[in-house]
Amino acid sequence: MKKLYRSTSNRMVGGVLGGIGDYFNVDATILRLAFILLLIPSFMTFAVVYLIAMIIVPKDIGFH
Repeated sequence: MKKLYRSTSNRMVGGVLGGIGDYFNVDATILRLAFILLLIPSFMTFAVVYLIAMIIVPKDIGFH
């Protein structure tokens, strides 16, 4: 069973998008680009969602 973790190796800020990329087997760079494009028109909404994800999603500590 797969679990969602914040990435400790594939991270730019908090590792959330790197973890989502690992979970869905998608390149994290594409997710980061999409996130930035979505962030421009509604900055506060996506910024708050990202901060909440940083708090809720645990870090990947390598015990898979």
